[in-house]
Amino acid sequence: MAKDITSDFFSKNIYDFKNVDDSGELKFLGKNPVVVDFHAPWCGPCRVLGPIVDELNEEYDNVDFYKVDTEKEMELASAFGVMSLPTLLFIPTEGKPSMSPGAPSKDQLKQIVDEKLLGKTNGIKEEVNKFNKIMNKIKDALKW
Repeated sequence: MAKDITSDFFSKNIYDFKNVDDSGELKFLGKNPVVVDFHAPWCGPCRVLGPIVDELNEEYDNVDFYKVDTEKEMELASAFGVMSLPTLLFIPTEGKPSMSPGAPSKDQLKQIVDEKLLGKTNGIKEEVNKFNKIMNKIKDALKW
């Protein structure tokens, strides 16, 4: 199950969002890439996404999944400009974080984690290869 976290936990273990350096950049404090699910108890799509985040937390041992209740942690949600719920924050170990509003399916979320956080592009390469094979067959058929 993904851990519900507070602003203090976030500041000590992910980003110290209260102390930005002179360049305006946040320094990542974690060891693994992170997915943060900003949610609220009254939000229907959040209740759908929550169990998916919990499942992926069990499936990925190299990505940390956390949940932030925006009703309790308004300062943290505000710091990241969360305007709609649910909103997912993706934090790679290197590079800039990205945010995505809405509740993706489990497969979509796995693809985002694999590509954005783990740098896996096999799924895309496989689809491109399939497409190229089909196109080559069509070209061969047209030559006949």
